[in-house]
Amino acid sequence: METAPVLAIDGPGGSGKGTISQLLAARLAWHYLDSGALYRAVGLAAREKGVRLDDAPALARLARAVDIRFEPQSDGRPAQVWLEALDVSDVLRTEETGRLASEVAVLAAVREALLDKQRDFRRPPGLVADGRDMGTTVFPEAILKVFLTASPEVRAERRYKQLKEKGLDVTLLGLLGEIRERDARDAARQASPLKPASDAVILDTSSLSIAEVVETIFRRLQQRL
Repeated sequence: METAPVLAIDGPGGSGKGTISQLLAARLAWHYLDSGALYRAVGLAAREKGVRLDDAPALARLARAVDIRFEPQSDGRPAQVWLEALDVSDVLRTEETGRLASEVAVLAAVREALLDKQRDFRRPPGLVADGRDMGTTVFPEAILKVFLTASPEVRAERRYKQLKEKGLDVTLLGLLGEIRERDARDAARQASPLKPASDAVILDTSSLSIAEVVETIFRRLQQRL
């Protein structure tokens, strides 16, 4: 049986990979995986159920059992996310939940538990997978691997605007510090550290528009297909 193609888009937080991945999935009429939301859901579920963030076996069991669904938005807005029967779309995007996700993501047992769950999203006609290790660990055979990046300052400004539009009280300096801390944590972890695949296309989005990035990736994918 022919396997559905995968477009793997990796990069640090604020690089634009979520918005760009969803727009590409809509344009291609492919399925979409927001792997970061899976880790955020595990972190959120752990907090709600009182599971310690250093209890790797308990977190792994939770990761295997968590029921999460995505409803992508065609206009590039973050996908609606359901955890069990609850719409957790907004709480999943908070900085606190992001911190929880970063802490559980360093655990090899959690990453292993979520591996099959992520691969189950691969269905015809294709999958756009957004994350930090899609091209290196989860889908190393992806037809195209893209690594998006941008300066920490640009990424902090993007995140600041997003959160301010939601009415949240954040500071640009605080977000910049959090981004730098998470970058360091993601790059230093032993299990699937944040880095481009050896055959990834690296795009710096600091001075590019969303439309420009989408078009660049779309053209490269068409060449591969």
